[in-house]
Amino acid sequence: MAYFAIEELPGTEMLPGITRRAAWLDHVMLTFFTFEPGSIVPEHQHPHEQITIVVQGAMEFSLEGTTKVLRAGDGACIPPGAFHSARILSEPTVAYDAWSPPRDDYKR
Repeated sequence: MAYFAIEELPGTEMLPGITRRAAWLDHVMLTFFTFEPGSIVPEHQHPHEQITIVVQGAMEFSLEGTTKVLRAGDGACIPPGAFHSARILSEPTVAYDAWSPPRDDYKR
């Protein structure tokens, strides 16, 4: 895929109130998340490097025991194996994630 429009990428409901779309190459992936107010990403970890940036709305983001409210323009760098979670606040929220290596489970 050389070009794409985010809204035309296939969407997957990952968890209640959370939709994921993805674009990738061999060594890098971007995911585009939309979150309904109050939705939750439970604490988890993975072997991938991840950079998250909020582009709309706000979320309470926890990373390795620290918690911060991220608003549009704020982000987090998540190293491999780091425990993290998110709770979406009172407005619809959009976040983009960069991944290396790409997540095979997000390609479907």
